[in-house]
Amino acid sequence: MSDPLQIKCPHCLRTNRVPASRLGERPNCGACKKPLLNGDVATLTDAAMSAFATQSDLPVLVDFWASWCGPCKTMAPEFQQAAKHWAGKVSFAKLNTEEAPQASGQYGIRSIPTLILFRGGREVARQSGAMPASQLSAWLNQHLAG
Repeated sequence: MSDPLQIKCPHCLRTNRVPASRLGERPNCGACKKPLLNGDVATLTDAAMSAFATQSDLPVLVDFWASWCGPCKTMAPEFQQAAKHWAGKVSFAKLNTEEAPQASGQYGIRSIPTLILFRGGREVARQSGAMPASQLSAWLNQHLAG
């Protein structure tokens, strides 16, 4: 039997323990009963940011954005498309920098959109600027290889 992975629910942000061998079975959250790995994008707050990014056994990609940002709006559907493509392999989340200034400051966000990839609880890559889903997937492949 494989060790269970800790996976944050994109809906209620609760931690779920899921055996690696059952990831392909489309598990649901034990708390809210919604799907854990269907490619939904979590919405983070200042309070949830650190726990979501650092307490998951899956890599986590966070999009720092703002509602007034044109490139952020352009990238939103591309980010959602990439989230569906990477479902079960990477957790995707968005953090509105206007509503979460503490997390934005903590991670040194200077321009938006900015993507930060976390793996094993640590930042492993950062990219500023909008990009299409295909380029985002290539960027993830580059940083998750090995």
